[in-house]
Amino acid sequence: MSSIHHYRDALDHARRIADEFLATLAERPVTPVHVPAAPPLPEGAGLEAAMAWLVERVQPFLSASPGPRYLGFVTGGATPEALAADWIASAWDQNVSNEVGSIAAALEATTVAAYADIFGLDPAMRGQFVSGATSANLVGLATARHWAQHNQGALPHVFAGAAHSSILKAMAISGIGRERHMPVSTLPGRTSVDPAALREALASHKGPAVVVASAGEVNTGDFDDLQALAAICADAGAWLHVDGAFGLFAAFDDVQRHKVTGVERADSVTVDLHKWLNVPYDSAIAYTRHPDLQREVFAATSAYLGDDPDPLHYTPENSRRFRALAAWMVLAVRGREGIGRWVAANCAQARALATGLGLLGLDVLHEVDLNIVAFAPRADGAAARDALLARINASGEVFMTPTVLKGRPGIRAAFSNWSTSDADVDRILAAVGRGVTALREVRS
Repeated sequence: MSSIHHYRDALDHARRIADEFLATLAERPVTPVHVPAAPPLPEGAGLEAAMAWLVERVQPFLSASPGPRYLGFVTGGATPEALAADWIASAWDQNVSNEVGSIAAALEATTVAAYADIFGLDPAMRGQFVSGATSANLVGLATARHWAQHNQGALPHVFAGAAHSSILKAMAISGIGRERHMPVSTLPGRTSVDPAALREALASHKGPAVVVASAGEVNTGDFDDLQALAAICADAGAWLHVDGAFGLFAAFDDVQRHKVTGVERADSVTVDLHKWLNVPYDSAIAYTRHPDLQREVFAATSAYLGDDPDPLHYTPENSRRFRALAAWMVLAVRGREGIGRWVAANCAQARALATGLGLLGLDVLHEVDLNIVAFAPRADGAAARDALLARINASGEVFMTPTVLKGRPGIRAAFSNWSTSDADVDRILAAVGRGVTALREVRS
């Protein structure tokens, strides 16, 4: 039997398993009731038995995280065309490490530039695909560290109002060190940095400085004033890094686009495509206006490796898969207007959820003007929050995560799935309402 038939058998099995999972995605429990320990791997069992093992022992215990009511973290799904492109990328199996012998790297560069234009980045910006926002933040901060040492011979301090945890991780990995994080006050009732406080902090600081701006803070979706922060950084001679992991997709929505104004002045920018673009894991882009410095950090010098502009010289990875194909396909199929429609819909759904939560007697903890809702029961404290969250997630209708906002324990819901509908919001509110009612009955 020729090798192509072996591929066909395996791919036919994969198609059937995927079809079954996707066909039930909208109605299956968003998280399983329990997750057992994985049984021993059926080593050497053959294709039929291995595929059957997945169907029987794994698929029933997966989350419906690609589905419309998974509101934990910021987790997108995968549009049909993105999934198809990801399958094709695996079949083509291109190593996008260099530009020799394949068009894959050129298509990636075209994709990077197309998204940069929509995000409103400076045309001088150059970008590379990486595995996620953590890696993209690492690339940005490692390049900023090199800039600081190159220009001032010292490690920088990193100033931020509400930095994502991946920023601190990137600081540790890059050698800047977590201890060089300088928290800056945020505006009253918000999670965005106070520009006056930042200006004062930089004015009194000696040595190189990196400012991390949030374009979509993870607890509330709040945006720093990118224009104001860019001006402050220019005056202080500081590096501006914009963490736009999910919030940069506001650029696709006419109503929200103004929030990204100022990003064109950044030195480095992070955007995570497996969030709001709804391409499969893993996919992100790290942009910088200083590619020469970036190359000095990440260059992989060896006699058998090529020179500029090969992608392997610009990120932590030498070998990497053809991640760009799924992002290329979504833009090719949907266009910016099609992507903008689900971005706008998710923002409207977040506002609808906030309104409904208020009617249920819950406190919404911030102004909801993007895709995230943080709320809390009026019986304050972590115990009340945890009890309500457990009821909500146990319903199987929705999955949310805990948070703490301005010292108050809360529950967080993030809308970022292309397939979420207004009817899903009704089902989510019904599940929350049942949880509220059950806890009131317990207390009474």
